[in-house]
Amino acid sequence: MSNTLDAIIVGCGFGGVYNLYKLKQLGLSVKAFDKAPEKENLEYLKHFIEIHDLGQHIQLSAELKQASFDAATSTWTVTFNSTGETYKTTYLILATGHLHTPNYPQIKGLEKFAGPVYHTGDWPEHRDLKGKKVGVIGTGSSGAQLMVNIADEVSHLVSFQRSSQHVVPHNNGPISAEERERVNQTWDKIWETVDNHPIGQNIVFKSTPTMSVSAEERERIWEELWNGTNGVAFMYGPFGDIVTNEEANRELCKFFEKKIAQYISDPDKRKKLTPTELYVKRPVTMSGYYETFAKKHVDIVNYQYTPLVEVNERGILTTEKQWDLDVIILATGYEAMDGSLKRINPIGTHGTLKETWANGSTSYLGLSEVGFPNMFFSIGPQSPIANIPPIIEVQGNFIAGLIAKAEAKKKDNGDNKTILIEVEEQAKKDWLKKCLEIEDGSLIKTVKSFITGDFVEGSNVPVHSWLGGFHTYQRFIKDTSDAGYVGFKLSN
Repeated sequence: MSNTLDAIIVGCGFGGVYNLYKLKQLGLSVKAFDKAPEKENLEYLKHFIEIHDLGQHIQLSAELKQASFDAATSTWTVTFNSTGETYKTTYLILATGHLHTPNYPQIKGLEKFAGPVYHTGDWPEHRDLKGKKVGVIGTGSSGAQLMVNIADEVSHLVSFQRSSQHVVPHNNGPISAEERERVNQTWDKIWETVDNHPIGQNIVFKSTPTMSVSAEERERIWEELWNGTNGVAFMYGPFGDIVTNEEANRELCKFFEKKIAQYISDPDKRKKLTPTELYVKRPVTMSGYYETFAKKHVDIVNYQYTPLVEVNERGILTTEKQWDLDVIILATGYEAMDGSLKRINPIGTHGTLKETWANGSTSYLGLSEVGFPNMFFSIGPQSPIANIPPIIEVQGNFIAGLIAKAEAKKKDNGDNKTILIEVEEQAKKDWLKKCLEIEDGSLIKTVKSFITGDFVEGSNVPVHSWLGGFHTYQRFIKDTSDAGYVGFKLSN
């Protein structure tokens, strides 16, 4: 097989597989690579891969070593570590995921701990927690889910929290045949709801101001949500101002405080579990979370009250006491948004991606960066904060349309010379300006999280996203393509 391709896709998750599907529809020679072995490939993607006959265009256990652009030939040279193979390609799509590269915190003495240290983002296939004293550092989604699932297996569980979380039951359960049929019959309506929702969810979003209804009505609505839906519905559901109106947000926080008190009778635990920040982080949803902390063998260390001093051979020392542990688990999330892209660090026309992003990661529409011709991101910086699969489809359709335009231009020219697709500097600046303007009107920026780029220790470079909603992002994408893909220049 030739090692020259029209397009190479790095990553075989939702983004990689969807972009592969779209580019094969254009009749291009395409191959998608992923460093994971086949057994880790997601089962629910296999059906899509099989029905569209994409498997022959996928290579697993292939980790990218380097990608560099050659201006003389207008091609990307892509080399893989595990296979040693080198490819030449016109188009390069990085679909590595924005929650992929584990974030390892800089904790004094961590290397001294005598027992095993695991990260939820690099979870070992074989591990033994039964009867062990386990410390979990972090309370994001993975931390919450992990603690609920291991609590009854371990002898002692200690949650080390930088800040407490607003956790909502996910209320998941088996899907009945009747519910499955309802989904099949209302498919178009579901997607219409998703398309019009700020974060791309199948939830009816209303613009009703929180404080426009009585306290009793708010309580009734939130109680109904607590027992029948999840955290996304609290933030973007019956009220339209939770992330923009501080008074509204604090009212919702009071509801959370009352719910926590219903589950936690111990006043010390209740204090440590009750958030002092606004409800604006990525919603954490996990049924049984507060019930887990009500158990006697589950403890909490909140750094606001008893900071972590260091890790030692025996466990973790705080300003309050020594916690002896057998296992430490880091549930400290990922180098979100740009971590995987910086790890790949492609070389463009004026240097590496890390060098380009030395003062902060940028892009145009979350799709492409200046100085990296014919290279695209799936969920790049300044993409919307929303449900990932719908964003992937919108972006994948746009990328395929733009590449189709370049291929048509090459055919019209009749000389078979590669058409370069490049982002205009001003377009990128204008998009970042729009992102910052929306950010200034949101409460999200008031609390440190991976969304604001304040998650990775030692990094003082902000990360900005489109907080204006998935529904408005779709309109920008459509307007841009309808106007001839304004902001991109095509040349050879």
